[in-house]
Amino acid sequence: MKDKKIFVAMSGGVDSSVTAGLLVEQGAPVEGVTMCFELPASKEGSRPSCCGLQSIEDARAVCRHLGIRHHVLNYGDALEQDVVGDFVAEYLRGRTPNPCVQCNRHLKFQRLLKDIEILGGTHIATGHYARIEETAVGWVMRKAVDPRKDQSYFLWGIPRAVLPRVLFPVGALPKDAVRDHARRMGLPVAAKKDSQDICFIPDGNYRDLLASRAPSLSVPGDYLDHTGKKVGRHAGVAHYTIGQREGLGIALGYPAFVYEIDVPANIVRIGPRERLFSSGLDAGGLNLVSMNFSQETIEAGIKIRYNNYDIPGTVSLQDERHARITFRERQAAVTPGQSVVFYSGDVLLGGALIDRSNTRE
Repeated sequence: MKDKKIFVAMSGGVDSSVTAGLLVEQGAPVEGVTMCFELPASKEGSRPSCCGLQSIEDARAVCRHLGIRHHVLNYGDALEQDVVGDFVAEYLRGRTPNPCVQCNRHLKFQRLLKDIEILGGTHIATGHYARIEETAVGWVMRKAVDPRKDQSYFLWGIPRAVLPRVLFPVGALPKDAVRDHARRMGLPVAAKKDSQDICFIPDGNYRDLLASRAPSLSVPGDYLDHTGKKVGRHAGVAHYTIGQREGLGIALGYPAFVYEIDVPANIVRIGPRERLFSSGLDAGGLNLVSMNFSQETIEAGIKIRYNNYDIPGTVSLQDERHARITFRERQAAVTPGQSVVFYSGDVLLGGALIDRSNTRE
């Protein structure tokens, strides 16, 4: 450990704080670093609980308690370019993005890693629940020990080449043990609640952001049913995502679900649940985290949303950036813009962004 200089990405939360504490206890040279995003207050004046001013102060207090240096780096422009801009652009394409994936992909494990090199760092550590290990076939990423907290789904965009320089200490621990460590270490954030916020949306209402950045997404339009018939008016395509049933404000005599969003035509298509099912999907932006394809098609466990179980299927490499996924059994609500991630057991093989579903009937 002493041949490393580790910078811990600290959000002011319990997980990253315990990460720093565990590394200090192991005798590693450690410094803390917090990304400042110049985040605004919401309309009600509240501040975001992640990476806002209070979180910076919490991270600083933890570093002071641990006796390590703390750095604050301004990533406001980077957040706008690589995360917020992408978030809005994806909605304009009729897709439902996951900004945490893009933040991990572009900011934490590329931009931040380069910046800590300038500060003399050799490794970056975060409070993510996942594991990175060196094996006989190279470095791999694995799911966390605690399946309830596993965050590997959000980490598929990390470049494979940087895995040897990334540390996830809490990935080997159950969440309860992380809280126990925080109390044992006397960390000032030991009782702090976990944040579920999107950091650039202080009040959690992403529709306000979209209304200000892309007003066309809030213009009412037509609902069409699966026969092409107009059956009502929607409140603006920004209000809907594939698979949505609640909040449609319409009664068709059967449970109706959003199965397609046509942004250029300002149409939301709704129909019975059967319309949601697909036999597979096409995806782009492919990143292979723990493997090289030795063959064009492999068997894998597929995950198309964070809270899903892995589902059996195949991954077929189309080219360096694209893959086709086929499910063994048809799946509901394949959502363009979300991530598809594939595993071999607990090893994260790679992932991509869903472009379209296939064979919806």
